[in-house]
Amino acid sequence: MIKSLSVVCIALVYAVCLSCSSAKEADAPRGATSDSSAVKSWRFASTPVWADEFEGEGKPDPDKWSYDIGGGGWGNHELEYYTDSQQNASVSDGLLTITARHQPTEGMEYSSARLATKNKGDFLYGRFEAKAKLPVGKGTWPAIWMLPTDWAYGSWPKSGEIDIMEHVGYDQDRVHVTVHTEAYNHRLGTQKGKDKVVEHASTEFHVYRIDWTPDAIKGYIDDEQMFDYPNEGTGPAVWPFDKKFHWLLNVAVGGDWGGTEGVDSEAFPTAMQVDYVRVYPLVE
Repeated sequence: MIKSLSVVCIALVYAVCLSCSSAKEADAPRGATSDSSAVKSWRFASTPVWADEFEGEGKPDPDKWSYDIGGGGWGNHELEYYTDSQQNASVSDGLLTITARHQPTEGMEYSSARLATKNKGDFLYGRFEAKAKLPVGKGTWPAIWMLPTDWAYGSWPKSGEIDIMEHVGYDQDRVHVTVHTEAYNHRLGTQKGKDKVVEHASTEFHVYRIDWTPDAIKGYIDDEQMFDYPNEGTGPAVWPFDKKFHWLLNVAVGGDWGGTEGVDSEAFPTAMQVDYVRVYPLVE
């Protein structure tokens, strides 16, 4: 009788603990997690909801891309002037080519292009993928990245930034995946990012990707995960990534990072080529 009673008591204690655990999980706010294992519950559609395969000839598709035009350093003491010239951004043979040139333009020493999908391709969550071959040359600073469309939480970095791919020419083949927020950014010395050596980054095409869900932003190169930024559930200072973002593609010259070891003017013209850009929607 005593032995049976002990078994019953143990069973009751186990049931109560299991109930408490379930209640805690049910009460946990969605997207508030210290690790991104919850991302496994998300999946993405197999068909893109938006894409550019860069077919045709001439300028990039104006229904999908606009140009950020200007110089002045872009907040990083860069040396290029971004134009809408076909000399700097053109489509041919199934590729988008963004070319930086040693060509004085509007008071800046170099010319290049910076394309954006703002108000033409704006997205909240999804799989974002681009296949690209990177420029070579000291002083180059190509990027495949995303910015907030509405800046709901304030100016940079409060509303966030997602860098799917960054590369600086003085550190050939080392590719970076990074996010910027009010709490985590390089100005505070709290940057969240990872880098990986990608062999032949400037002579072969590689696939750069992020999977963005309410739980985390995960970065991949050639389908291999190398970055994980979980949603801590502590608000927009850490997670401003609950608003729409848009694509940017550009090749900067010099700047606070790209020009750290100077600029080799003899390396220009040099270009980033993009085979495609695709967005796969998040499916719950």
